Amino acid sequence: MINIKYSAEVQAARSNNTAIVALESTIITHGMPYPQNVEVAAQVEQDIRESGATPATIAVLDGCLHIGLEADQLLSLGQAKNVAKLSRADFAACLATGGTGATTVAATMIAAKLSEIEVFATGGIGGVHKGAEQTFDISADLLELAATPVTVVAAGAKAILDVPKTLEVLETHGVPVIVYGQDSFPAFWSAQSDLAAPLRLDSAAQIASAHVLRQAIGLPGGQLVANPIPDADQIAAEILAPIIAQAQTEADIKGISGKSVTPFLLQRIFELTEGKSLTANIALVRNNARLASNVAKELITLRS
Repeated sequence: MINIKYSAEVQAARSNNTAIVALESTIITHGMPYPQNVEVAAQVEQDIRESGATPATIAVLDGCLHIGLEADQLLSLGQAKNVAKLSRADFAACLATGGTGATTVAATMIAAKLSEIEVFATGGIGGVHKGAEQTFDISADLLELAATPVTVVAAGAKAILDVPKTLEVLETHGVPVIVYGQDSFPAFWSAQSDLAAPLRLDSAAQIASAHVLRQAIGLPGGQLVANPIPDADQIAAEILAPIIAQAQTEADIKGISGKSVTPFLLQRIFELTEGKSLTANIALVRNNARLASNVAKELITLRS
């Protein structure tokens, strides 16, 4: 049996049938240093509360799956060392061995489904890495979206990825890619790209309705909502493009591959933008949390 524990706040929301939004925990353990990681995580949780929903930050602590973290648990996780980064492949093993792990997009979706949470807010999903035609480096997030019925609100795929190929894989697996309020696919730190939006919806109510109708039709999997970063917080794509290219070249020269690629690239982009990439990242996560809260509330309304 899976050992699942709900925070007091999440348990109350479950009992009262009010909106809940799942949050991943790798942003805490692998995204930024302490104490900024804890401060940002707490702020995102508060954004969800102020939007009328309940936050459920998900993590595995000592072999127990936690759906929602108490304040002391969040603080402890933010200071922990050597925390596993959990995806679909290693999630069960961490539980079986009594380990501690932070959940990626894929693992958070799995945990959300287990706890009947239908909406999840994150920064950006993983996808097809550049050069994947040789390395086959494709994130498990894409196949999870095809399999697990959770609506994921993100600012698109991380801009360090091969975004056109990422969209092709999502299309192949029948994952709806819905851009919120515009006709171009957002480019994570940048609001616009030269890629067309596969689908466009303009309200949280429409997104919630699409989620419910997919289930009614009998279609498996979830949907990706690409929520553009607010204009005031973005970094223009023409500024970022040469920076991303430089970071990728450095990674190639150093022979960095596999799971090490993304953290290396994000760190180098942080350095090359003098911290602006992290500031934008925080802004987009908070923006996604607010939209996800509205979608979760609309789902409650639809089903009431």
